[in-house]
Amino acid sequence: MSEMRHNWTKEEILDIYNKPFMDLLYEAATIHRLHHDPNTVQVSTLLSIKTGGCSEDCGYCPQSARYHTDVEGNDLMSINQVKAQALRAKSGGSSRVCMGAAWRNVKDGEEFDQVLEMVRTINKLDMEVCCTLGMVTENQAKRLAEAGLYAYNHNLDSSEEYYKEVISTRGYQDRLDTIDNVRKTNVTVCSGGIIGMGENIEDRAGMLVALSTLNPQPESTPINALVAVEGTPLEDQEPVSIWDMVRMIATTRIVMPETQVRLSAGRTQMTREGQAMCFFAGANSIFAGDKLLTTPNPDVNEDMKMFELLGLKPQKPFTKKVQPETVEAKDSKIEALGEKPKWTRPEHKIERNEAAKALKKEASQD
Repeated sequence: MSEMRHNWTKEEILDIYNKPFMDLLYEAATIHRLHHDPNTVQVSTLLSIKTGGCSEDCGYCPQSARYHTDVEGNDLMSINQVKAQALRAKSGGSSRVCMGAAWRNVKDGEEFDQVLEMVRTINKLDMEVCCTLGMVTENQAKRLAEAGLYAYNHNLDSSEEYYKEVISTRGYQDRLDTIDNVRKTNVTVCSGGIIGMGENIEDRAGMLVALSTLNPQPESTPINALVAVEGTPLEDQEPVSIWDMVRMIATTRIVMPETQVRLSAGRTQMTREGQAMCFFAGANSIFAGDKLLTTPNPDVNEDMKMFELLGLKPQKPFTKKVQPETVEAKDSKIEALGEKPKWTRPEHKIERNEAAKALKKEASQD
């Protein structure tokens, strides 16, 4: 039952996903208890260090410059601002800080050097540091590792087939190549996706095939429920049901038994009872704080009340892997190469993305 496999097929995963609900829940919970402490949940804080103004056309994202949303763009935060936020997160029970920048890909230069210093700063606070900065080259991944990065997040978002219905400015293979570049270092991989974007169950299974057949499998996998934001192409999507969310969590746990499954975006739409089912089914990580980059998230005090009610305790940092060492910038052995990689731009037309883009143009002319 708990065998680690890297050859899951879509048909096998669909069979698991479609099991009678109680059978699915029982199997997932059993596997979860074989590999994890069922009463321990990692608490992470997601910090937007550079917000808005992104050039990509991801249909779910309010940070895209192509769409008319209420997100206000901000330049890269200072190192002192990030340190203060990290200390606040630590005092609130978080063991990991994930820094997100609205970039297509990392570019060597002053801003990336600043991010590397942020990584060094947070690692010295004895917190796990994760970054999500877009595509990275092998050399850039090595520089992040040298600074003390614990994890790199790069989501696949959906199946390769449905991905083309959501994003036209980035290629699916580029995402896999970025994960491969991170794997050439000692940095762990965080990769998952979003459900509720209009995909079918086969697409959800396809995403899990792509993730579970990676060798090794990602150390953590966020399962996000779409938060439909006004102005984005997916603004009219109905919220995903808690039953679909639990099924997705449980299926992920079964096919990826050692991975930390992250109950991520969409928790504001879930009751405590619904979240409890997700934890029982194998979720063992949440993001705390009132925002996930730009979308709402439960208050950290509410989460701590829920933990107390369920008898859950926060996971300590570096439980799964030892703390990486930090090499100071002056002692760095890895130089910036000034790379200009040619990441893919498929640029096919997605009708709803084009419609949202046109509405932004109209709004700017009023």
